[in-house]
Amino acid sequence: MSGAALGLEIVFVFFLALFLLHRYGDFKKQHRLVIIATLLAWYLCFLIVFILPLDVSTTIYNRCKLAVNSSPAESNGSYVTPAPSKQKCFKPWSYIPNGIMPIFWRVVYWTSQFLTWILLPFMQSYARSGGFSITGKIKTALIENAIYYGTYLLIFGAFLIYVAVNPNFNLQWNQLQTIGIAAANTWGLFLLVLLLGYGLVEIPRSHWNGAKRGYLLMKTYFKAAKLMTEKADAEENLEDIMEEVRKVSESIKYNHPLRKCVDTILKKCPTEYQERMGRNMDDYEDFDERQNSYPSEKSLVKLHKQVIYSVQRHRRTQVQWQILLEQAFYLEDVAKNETSATRQFVHTFHSQEPENKIIRYFYTPTVEWYWECLLRPWFYRVLAVVLATFSVIVVWSECTFFSTKPVLSLFAVFIQLAEKTYNYIYIEMACFLTIFFLSICVYSTVFRIRVFNYYYLASHHQTDAYSLLFSGMLFCRLTPPLCLNFLGLTHMDATISHKNTQPTAYTSIMGSMRVLSFIADGFYIYYPMLVVILCIATYFSLGTRCLNLLGFQQFMGDSEMTSDLIDEGKELIRREKRKRQRQEEGENRRREWKERYGNRDDSTRNRVVHTDQKESSFSETNTNRSLSKYTRSNGRTERDRIELLQDAEPLDFNADSVNDDPLEADSGR
Repeated sequence: MSGAALGLEIVFVFFLALFLLHRYGDFKKQHRLVIIATLLAWYLCFLIVFILPLDVSTTIYNRCKLAVNSSPAESNGSYVTPAPSKQKCFKPWSYIPNGIMPIFWRVVYWTSQFLTWILLPFMQSYARSGGFSITGKIKTALIENAIYYGTYLLIFGAFLIYVAVNPNFNLQWNQLQTIGIAAANTWGLFLLVLLLGYGLVEIPRSHWNGAKRGYLLMKTYFKAAKLMTEKADAEENLEDIMEEVRKVSESIKYNHPLRKCVDTILKKCPTEYQERMGRNMDDYEDFDERQNSYPSEKSLVKLHKQVIYSVQRHRRTQVQWQILLEQAFYLEDVAKNETSATRQFVHTFHSQEPENKIIRYFYTPTVEWYWECLLRPWFYRVLAVVLATFSVIVVWSECTFFSTKPVLSLFAVFIQLAEKTYNYIYIEMACFLTIFFLSICVYSTVFRIRVFNYYYLASHHQTDAYSLLFSGMLFCRLTPPLCLNFLGLTHMDATISHKNTQPTAYTSIMGSMRVLSFIADGFYIYYPMLVVILCIATYFSLGTRCLNLLGFQQFMGDSEMTSDLIDEGKELIRREKRKRQRQEEGENRRREWKERYGNRDDSTRNRVVHTDQKESSFSETNTNRSLSKYTRSNGRTERDRIELLQDAEPLDFNADSVNDDPLEADSGR
């Protein structure tokens, strides 16, 4: 199994990242470079999470070999090993040969850092730039990312000056690498603790509240009212921008030098607006530079950027609204089915996605009723208790992981107990679950907090390119310090354990933080304790209350504004439900009508008769125009005769307007 586990996980993680990207992104519509960059970022971050447990188990085995093969006072290189143990060392099933992991971590880490600090921010700004040339977009992207590059260079420069001024240090290439890594990890750890403090409390609480159907339904109504306001604002903003585009398109004709820029802007507009502007366009009219004032290229660049932003915002709110409607309909269905005597789950609307026959065979309406109405609430309660216990362990370990005698970090205690029995399966599973839980707490927080709602990961291929790039950038920026913090919690980091033992390959790539003692002995140890204050603030919803006082409406059960928004959202959901019910009823009537009178031969014959009758009616109207103008009774009789020969069609009650004159409706076909 030498290296086989590493190869299997590399392949598995690639397909996992590809599957998730296919679920959230759209391979057909989005640019290939966006797909490749996002896939690479996700893939590298998932690799760190999945491969780090193998690195830990391999390091424990290597430490055991050094302890067995060394004498009590003997030193092996730079590592002093303890007395030899009589117990034989057992090789882990996932053992990775020496020399592979350092190269692997070096490639993964530096590639992810290149993506998160240089390529992905540049691609974000490039995608949103309003420039019409590659040079213009590159210039805009560099200017917009100057703040990111400046922040990173400022932190790196401060560390560099500190080391250069300190007479105890000699600047070498390895130390410069360590300073760069320390700067990136400091930025990541600063944001990591803030997000972690919120997620450790909010994730268990959200699962506990998930068992309360009434609470979830009221919160969904509240979200619907707020989202409708944002959706209406996005539609109004899009209409205003499209009106400006229409004016520019009408003023700049086909032979104007800036017409290519206008055509580029029109391609970014929604299809219905493009068709509307195309109908009102007269490209045969020449422009007169003396009489008319035309917009400059700079103003067109600004308009292009506004179009990209407004279209993206409009699409995002539409996707969020559809997802919220499905959630509200589902919660209302659960509330109705809880009192069902037949114990079979009945949906108000059929699923818009194609149903899997295998799943529907096992997941019958009866099974669905027992799961949704009885088992699922209890499952969420048990899961919330487990997650809350895990959160308490994390908070305790974050506050005590610096203590080595005695060992107070519970994660370090668990790993050391498993190390004595060489239970590598347990070690790898414990490491993976811990890193996975920390990752969920951090990454889910980004998409829960309202200020980050601009970036939205929507399933069913509805995530825009900007959100995909942002997620990849954030994952690459937070995963390395998160894993380094995990190694500190388990005392696998020699900087924390203060033992001169063989470090993990991941820690060796990060370099010795002793170059920056105030970072290694100060910031990395004491700053994570801030998570306690953040957890307390999140538990008592201090941030929510402050935002509510500032005028940003938040969901609070004892607020009058919350009650008003809940009532408004409830009415909005009820209106959308009636609208969808009418649509389904109209589709059912049309389907039944086609099944009953859908004979293709009869319909073809009727259309021929109808066409001949229209032609004869048209000729009679032309020859007797003056007579029919003053004899309305004869015209009405002729119309009645024509209507009898027309194809009978079902009345569509969903139409915006009903035409009183069927002849006028026919003439418009």
